Amino acid sequence: MATDQRSQSQQRQFVKYTFLKVRPEWRGLPAEERTAGKRQLVDLLERFAQRMMIRTYSTVGTRGDCDFLIWSAGEQLDDVQDLLSHVVGTQMGPYLDIPYSYLAMTKRSVYVDNHRHEGQEGTRLRVRPTDKKYLFVYPMWKKRAWYQLPLAERQGMMNEHIRVGHEFPRVKINTAYSFGLDDQEFVVAFETDFPADFLDLVERLRGSETSSYTESETPIFTCRSLGAAETLDMVMKATTTTVEGEGRLAGPSAASEEVRVVASRPS
Repeated sequence: MATDQRSQSQQRQFVKYTFLKVRPEWRGLPAEERTAGKRQLVDLLERFAQRMMIRTYSTVGTRGDCDFLIWSAGEQLDDVQDLLSHVVGTQMGPYLDIPYSYLAMTKRSVYVDNHRHEGQEGTRLRVRPTDKKYLFVYPMWKKRAWYQLPLAERQGMMNEHIRVGHEFPRVKINTAYSFGLDDQEFVVAFETDFPADFLDLVERLRGSETSSYTESETPIFTCRSLGAAETLDMVMKATTTTVEGEGRLAGPSAASEEVRVVASRPS
C-alpha cells in the first residue's frame, strides 16, 4: 500500500492558474516594441511547453481586472516557479500585473469509487486539457461543517452532485486541490464548447444539497482558448499607435503570428 501511495504521489501534478493584466503603459509603446515583446513571450511559452503542460486563454471582454490566463501543470513545483520567473523577466514583464494566482495539485477524489467511466474526473492524476473553446475557472471553499460530516453522508450528497454532472456530458470538469498550498481549498475548471451548458449545470447544482455547504466559489473567470500569439493579439488589438511624423494610426495586426502553444503529451 505504501509503495502504491508513493507511486501515485510521484504521478501527481502541480497545477497553476495565473491571470495577468497588461498595464496601460504597454499600450503607449511603439508597435514595434509591443510586437517584439509579444514574440519574446510566445517563444518563452513554447519552450516551457516542452517540459510542462501550458495553455493560454483570453479574458478580454469577459473580465475587467485581467486580460489573459496561463494554465500550467507539471510534476515539479520548481517548473511552476521558473515559468513565472521567466515571464516577468521578458520585455513585457514590467508591464504585467498578476491580480489572481491559484496554486493546486491533482489528487484522486474519495467520492468516485462507485462511478466508473473512461477518463472520468476524480481519478486522473495528470491534467489532460481538451481542445474545447471555453474554460470556466473559479476557486472554491467548503464550510468547515462539511468536513465534520461522516464520509457516508458526504458520499450520498456527492452522488447526487455527480449524477447532475453526468446530465451535461459536453462539459468536462478539472478539479485540483489546494489544501495547505494556497488560500483556497479547490480550483475548479470546466471545459466546453457550449457556455449555455455550463450555465445550466451551475444553476442546477445551486439546488443540490452539497451547495448548502459551499462557503465561496468566486471570482469566476470566463476564458476563451487561444494560442499564445492570438491571446496577446487580443490585448493589442484595442491599441492604436500614432506613427511618428504621420497622422494615420498603425497597429500590430500585420505582424501577428499564428503560434499555438499546445499541451505537452504525457509520457
